[in-house]
Amino acid sequence: MNTAVNNTPGFASRLVNGVLAIKPLYNLAKRQARQMMIKRAEKIGVPWRKQVQALRSHNWERELAKVQNPQFKYPKYYVTSFHAYDKGNLSWDAALEVEVAAYAVHANIWAGAGAKGDSQLRQSYHDILKQQILTPPQNILDLGCSVGMSTFALQEMYPQAQITGLDLSPYFLAVANYRAQQQQRQINWVHAAAESTGLRDASSDLVSIFLMCHELPQLPTRQIFTEARRLLRPGGHLAIMDMNPKAEAYQKMPPYILTLLKSTEPYLDEYFTLDIEQAIVEAGFQIPTITRNSPRHRTIIAQFIGE
Repeated sequence: MNTAVNNTPGFASRLVNGVLAIKPLYNLAKRQARQMMIKRAEKIGVPWRKQVQALRSHNWERELAKVQNPQFKYPKYYVTSFHAYDKGNLSWDAALEVEVAAYAVHANIWAGAGAKGDSQLRQSYHDILKQQILTPPQNILDLGCSVGMSTFALQEMYPQAQITGLDLSPYFLAVANYRAQQQQRQINWVHAAAESTGLRDASSDLVSIFLMCHELPQLPTRQIFTEARRLLRPGGHLAIMDMNPKAEAYQKMPPYILTLLKSTEPYLDEYFTLDIEQAIVEAGFQIPTITRNSPRHRTIIAQFIGE
């Protein structure tokens, strides 16, 4: 485990923060980041505009009513701009573009991967899960499940398991549930906060968090780890796949690209300066293993032994 972590953003990051504090420059960076993703997607053969336009023709308000908790109060950190959407994840624009955006963002992880980069990234995570978690989990909770891409992948990996997907965005869950119905999948979708799920104690063998922690301030991240411990049975595992702050790609990222990235990820500094190993141990887990699973990502697995 690391004994010391630099909790101060570097010079380039602080410079970028100064640029993004200027509203017109922030808005420009967001627009450019979005256009870059769309162009990249269509360059690798993913018909971003066409696919999203086709989805818009569906009656999504009806789907929303199936999954939304209308009394839910959103945490303050969540009601902000994410991923170049002014309303963040609480919008149809965000929900209908998650899949094509994932293909675009992950296209350049490996040279020549293109549209297959996303599935390759997920497979690299699953390979590590199978190597380190020897007993197949029977109950799996996918925290921050978005539109269900990570949930469906887990179901294919563990077809015998009962799987729950949980997310803060009912718009994402509406798309996830619609996709599940199309594919005749049996998945339980929950509209709740990952730090306060409302689910039963000791109800899961595996809590999986795929590309969520970098979208959180440090306090809710710590709360989520504590909640995961509550939800796990003794011997269960917490598994996290996310950006690797120590990766050379981020250490040497040009300021212009860093500006575009940070314009879409408001809590990136908090994630990059979090001692995630220590936070997991403080939540009651064993010392985690950390494995690089792509040039830009890491997989963290920690076991909960029991009280």
